[in-house]
Amino acid sequence: MRQARALPLSRRGLLAAGGAVGLGALVTACGDNGGSGSGGDDGGGSWSFTDDRKTKIRLDSRPQHIVAYIGAAAALYDFGIDKQITGVFGPTTLKNGKPDVQAGDFPVGQATSLGNTWGQFNVEKYASLAPDLLITNMYDPGALFYVPDDSKKKILQLAPSAAVTTGRISMLEPIKRYAALAEALGADLKAKKVTDAKARFEKAAETLRKTVKSHKIKVMACSASADLFYVSNPKISADLIYFSELGVDFVVPEKTDKGGYFESLSWENADKYDADVLFLDNRTATLQPSALTAKPTWSKLAAVKAGQITPWSSEPRFSYAGAAPLVESLTKAIQDAKKVG
Repeated sequence: MRQARALPLSRRGLLAAGGAVGLGALVTACGDNGGSGSGGDDGGGSWSFTDDRKTKIRLDSRPQHIVAYIGAAAALYDFGIDKQITGVFGPTTLKNGKPDVQAGDFPVGQATSLGNTWGQFNVEKYASLAPDLLITNMYDPGALFYVPDDSKKKILQLAPSAAVTTGRISMLEPIKRYAALAEALGADLKAKKVTDAKARFEKAAETLRKTVKSHKIKVMACSASADLFYVSNPKISADLIYFSELGVDFVVPEKTDKGGYFESLSWENADKYDADVLFLDNRTATLQPSALTAKPTWSKLAAVKAGQITPWSSEPRFSYAGAAPLVESLTKAIQDAKKVG
């Protein structure tokens, strides 16, 4: 569910008139990477990768200065890409300086942040990093996640971009695509860290498949803001599609908003659907249970009364290491739940 598009997060212009970057100097800098990255650069030969827009990216050598959406950076890190990621954008740190949930295990202190919220992307700072490649998710066809429309043209002039489809397909697909991209960037997919994570993920998936056969529980994936309660569509979000494939019984909203990701309900109508478990969006831009106690309809929901609320990482980390705990958490919530809806 891409609630970031619906929540009141303003898009802001980033560069005033006359603040353009000297592109000629930047191109020279981008081409002067020198040595090889992790795993070498395939003997000094060229590097290429075809992304999910069917765009073939060609570079003289393997990218050594990567700037990525924080969720993409976290996924690549799980597969073994580390020092090559020199810049990130998107929700990276909290106000107290600690890593945002979207950062996963990525060491946020080692990369330059270009903007922490929706609409923020410091183009001048991006240019100063002499980027070889920009990487981000693509929840809707052609839409580069967290790359602002008002500065997109400037951003895409500075370096090639790679997009991985993360919406309207099962979660397994973007995980495989991030694995392929990481391998192309020099990661060793046979490393113990990676194979152990994959084994854990596969075991967790099988446990969830068995659990839902013996526990007939209705789950509602949802998100909360001050004014609206969102019921997510399990046929659009990659993780919900995958959980559905494993047999999880989700509430399916009757009338979704534009884009199809969710149905937005006023708080007066938040009890439109019955559910035994609330799978509640845990992103920092959304409201959590402690902030919802003043909403009368929230407190009347059967799942809330029963205390059957479990966190939902609605923007999953598309790696085996990132996805395994999500599967395990949902499994436990279903195992522990009783029928109340």
